[in-house]
Amino acid sequence: MVGGREFAAMRTVVLVSADAGLRGRLRATLTGLRWQVREASGGAEAMGHLEMARAEAMLLDSWLPDLEVGEFAGQLRLLYPAMDLVQVDGGVESGGARSPRRNELLHALRESQDGSEMEAPVSRPEHTAVQTQSVQMPLLEDMRVRQTGPPDEVLIAGMVGRSEPMRELARLIRLVAPRTATVLIEGETGTGKEVVAKALHRLSARASRAFTVLNCAAIPETLLEAELFGHARGAFTGAVQSRTGRIEAADGGTLFLDEIGEMPLALQAKMLRFLETGELQRVGDNELTRVDVRVIAATHQPLEKRAEERLFRLDLYHRLAVFPVEVPALRERMDDLPLLIDHFLEQMGQTMPQKKISAAAVAKLQEHGWPGNVRELMHVLERGAILAGDRPQIEVDEIRLRRATSRNGN
Repeated sequence: MVGGREFAAMRTVVLVSADAGLRGRLRATLTGLRWQVREASGGAEAMGHLEMARAEAMLLDSWLPDLEVGEFAGQLRLLYPAMDLVQVDGGVESGGARSPRRNELLHALRESQDGSEMEAPVSRPEHTAVQTQSVQMPLLEDMRVRQTGPPDEVLIAGMVGRSEPMRELARLIRLVAPRTATVLIEGETGTGKEVVAKALHRLSARASRAFTVLNCAAIPETLLEAELFGHARGAFTGAVQSRTGRIEAADGGTLFLDEIGEMPLALQAKMLRFLETGELQRVGDNELTRVDVRVIAATHQPLEKRAEERLFRLDLYHRLAVFPVEVPALRERMDDLPLLIDHFLEQMGQTMPQKKISAAAVAKLQEHGWPGNVRELMHVLERGAILAGDRPQIEVDEIRLRRATSRNGN
């Protein structure tokens, strides 16, 4: 028998691997050794298991579809120092003393490796331009990990860039995505705040559930409450039937509130109550409904300053800004401009003839101040591609910019 009598009681282990066959072999062995087994196909799902209930141990495969393994393991050791963490990397890599409990985990790994000789190995991606796909957590087509250097340069989920501000943003996303904390995304208009929100959702344990978006600035104030909370039949003129609101539609998933700074003060109080209780009340209904929703909010406005001016509730600001992240402006990450140009030209090539761009045109783009950020760049390139007509390359004359906002004033 492997292990001692002090470990005979049922313990919990989380098996983290994209290889369902490996998880199955480990589960069979560990169940026989009186372990309670939870399975995860990726890091975000594993973090969700740990948040729901304590685990004594984790067996971590050498590759994950959503997170960089080395950084993920480092965070696990910080967050759960008492948990046994055993990694598999072309064999068994394990730190710390060989406790009887750890010996059982190593024994299970040896058994699983012995039983895998007749099975085809799981396909592992290379270390560059990795296209990821989770086994149990389906991701959208543009979910990819871009690794162009050391692990701290890994970017995620449609994000493009290798600049220091983008690496820091990617690091923060990977840290908070598996948690349940409310995230406030701050940044100028056009920087890509919704891309960040989608990345947070896709790297969370909620990735297979709904990602619901509500732009608080796009809906009239009179209709915003019903759109957010839903309404009962007859609640107001025209309400001929009951309707589920955006919050309830996101049950089990993520609600992204864009331009949260535009939410009316009266509605802010109701939003605060929902965040504190997890309960909502449809307009015209007396019943309370409990839902499980992670809220991510975004704004281009300085909410703390607006709170000082009594234009935004300070208590709601603090409730939203549990984990604030800032998306850098394009002028702060100009090193990423060539990558962004290539990315947008590649995207446009899916619906129109593929275009290249001349060095002179790129130089002109590098001189611009980009007040509209990444969104403005995308529109400038699209306009340039249209102006180029049948020619395969965008030239400098096809780059039309607002002259007053260029860096040199030209």
